[in-house]
Amino acid sequence: MTDELTPEQKAKTIPAPTGWKLLCAIPEMDDTFEGTDIVKPDVFIKQEEPASTVLFVVKVGLDAYKDKVKFPYGPWCKEGDFVLVRAYSGTRLKIFDREFRLINDDQVEAVVEDPRGISRA
Repeated sequence: MTDELTPEQKAKTIPAPTGWKLLCAIPEMDDTFEGTDIVKPDVFIKQEEPASTVLFVVKVGLDAYKDKVKFPYGPWCKEGDFVLVRAYSGTRLKIFDREFRLINDDQVEAVVEDPRGISRA
């Protein structure tokens, strides 16, 4: 059934975060080990995805970053940013076989321009 949906229809099924939540996607992982042609086993990728520390901000909840005391200098990130968070942060969900996370606005630890080369230590 999901194969029958257009990309526009699929986009409409992505939830809108409420309150101070951010909806983030986990960037697609390379299927080979860095600098090699060795293919990563599926089980390895499935273990690494939930531990990912790099997320892509898809949507921002209406109340995110509105607390002027907590965020006196404004939002820490915006839609379209790559952000760093702690491993295993947020509520995990899958939409059309793609992993997403709902995180709190204050779980963002850094914004990165280009996340390539960043991995969990």
